[in-house]
Amino acid sequence: MKKYMSILSEMEQKILDGHYHSGQKLPSVRAAMKMYDCSLSTITRVYAELEKRHAVYSIPQSGFYVVENLADRRNRTIDEKIDFASASPDLHLFPYLDFQHCLNKAIDTYKYQLFTYGEPQGMIQLRQTLVSHLADSQVFAKAESIVVTSGAQKALEILTKMPFPNGNTIILVEQPSYDYYLRYLEAERIPVCGIARTSKGIDLRELEMKFKNGGIKFFYTMSRCHNPLGTSYRVEERRAIANLASKYNVFVVEDDYMADLGEAKGFDSIYAYNRTSHIVYLKSFSKIIFPGLRLGAAVLPERLLETFRSYISYGDTSLLSQAALEVYINNGMYTRHKHNIKSQYEARIRFLNEAVQRHDDTGLIEVSDVSSGIYMQFKLPQTVNLEQLIKRLTARDVSVVSGKGFYLSDFLEREKFLRISISKTDSDQIDKGVKAIVEEVKRESRL
Repeated sequence: MKKYMSILSEMEQKILDGHYHSGQKLPSVRAAMKMYDCSLSTITRVYAELEKRHAVYSIPQSGFYVVENLADRRNRTIDEKIDFASASPDLHLFPYLDFQHCLNKAIDTYKYQLFTYGEPQGMIQLRQTLVSHLADSQVFAKAESIVVTSGAQKALEILTKMPFPNGNTIILVEQPSYDYYLRYLEAERIPVCGIARTSKGIDLRELEMKFKNGGIKFFYTMSRCHNPLGTSYRVEERRAIANLASKYNVFVVEDDYMADLGEAKGFDSIYAYNRTSHIVYLKSFSKIIFPGLRLGAAVLPERLLETFRSYISYGDTSLLSQAALEVYINNGMYTRHKHNIKSQYEARIRFLNEAVQRHDDTGLIEVSDVSSGIYMQFKLPQTVNLEQLIKRLTARDVSVVSGKGFYLSDFLEREKFLRISISKTDSDQIDKGVKAIVEEVKRESRL
């Protein structure tokens, strides 16, 4: 199964990147067997799946050919802009046909249930499915502890406003951190303080002092594939955070929004290390399927559950979306798509690392150590004027995001950087974009 998925992902990536162009004949079955050192049944299954996904078509007695996609070709010709700014998933990787099937299946399976408002906590069938699904991330929870919400952002807003049993009111956030949440905290005038996190990690002694003396209600953190740094906590950091939460009765809200695109098996969440129910685990499905699906899940300690539920209204979350997601996970389509999109994003991150090594021979840009997810930090020399740099890159049709917006307005310990996203770029664009960034940073450094 692993070999099959690996070959399927690689061939699909080659088609997307133009290695196999529209109308080109793919290697024969026997040639592909030798190329990938696999069995006849494996490569036959790969080609059948590519045909099912409308990526290739077959001609009897001739072979398999890449589907001509004129719309994509026109868009590539017209739009030469390199988008390192967008955080949205690649629309070309979305499983439209698969999910359409799941929507139809959900309507047939749950037709009467879909005409009700449903349970505020979420469909019981989906929550039961999520029990085994979350266990893959070492998050072992009962269905009664899981709440399905209209996106992880909604769960985060509820947690921010609801009272916690430790009686504290201040929210501690990493700096830098998720920009939309920071703006929400400031707009709602929520008591908040920051703690520096760099590509090297977090100062655990400073974190302990804040847990001990800061009146912290909860600590908001992204344990893996951090936005905007792209990095993940080391094992000792995750274990230490869980222990500090227990020691000082501070809750941790772990936003594992990249759970399906992050490190392979062996990455245990902070939740997995805590034994005193001080961790709230959040998961989003927007990055792996469709942003418009607006579905997330929160795993809550029992002492937070009743209060959290009181903030939810009937009909807050689409029953049809929940039912379709339940079908999508149970029939194995979710796992297949997850493997596909994860491997393709990992390939782009690899291209990004190689492009930096190729073009930045003087080490002017310091990049975070990232091998998965979609983000990477490009840390810049202090002499670089960020605003001028972004203007010049925009003039060269390279779109990037400044690191400034990922800090609280009054946080002073800031690094100067660009957040680079690879979710909407191919290998050629990555190479050209990195080359332009390096050239403009060198120009800025000489001014």
